[in-house]
Amino acid sequence: MMMTRRFALLGGAASLGGCTALTSLNTAATPLNTYDLIPASGPAGGRRSGRTLLVARPDAAAAIATDRIMIKPSPLAITYLPDARWADDLPEVMQSLLIRSIAGTGRLGYVGPGEGGPVPDVALLTRLDAFQAEVTGDVLNVTVDMTLTLLRDRDQRVIASRVWRQTAPAADDSPAAVVAAFQAALNTLLPEMANWAAAAA
Repeated sequence: MMMTRRFALLGGAASLGGCTALTSLNTAATPLNTYDLIPASGPAGGRRSGRTLLVARPDAAAAIATDRIMIKPSPLAITYLPDARWADDLPEVMQSLLIRSIAGTGRLGYVGPGEGGPVPDVALLTRLDAFQAEVTGDVLNVTVDMTLTLLRDRDQRVIASRVWRQTAPAADDSPAAVVAAFQAALNTLLPEMANWAAAAA
């Protein structure tokens, strides 16, 4: 797969120390295309219970906890996909995806963020370690890396914890192709995570 010249320049742009005031103003005035991700529920079969699950807002480093789509043109460089953004800051996007995916199994009595909901039996904590597109030569892959931990609410005892990692290739460097690759990675991860959380809770 060949990267376009626009995307190949990202590595060089990421190393620049600043830009002119005019460029900054032009960039700020440019509307960004907004992209969302959709949930993917785990299997509906299995043990059902009336237990309640609180899904906390995921923790993430500042570079990830934004509405911009992260690109790593090299292992030590960080930039963001031009002209594109997530529908919300990424931790909120992932919190919503986890809630809807786990609730979609129909195996728990309540799954939600906790605000205004019932007192939880179990809390799901998430740490986002990677959610980015990575450039390796002429190849662009997305990487999703996260740790999920289930806590029993009454005594904060860890019930289960697991690391999840998935990669997927992007067809090209366009925002639509990069977002589609993230969705493909999540289509594998979310059903597995939903099934794990519903079974362990």
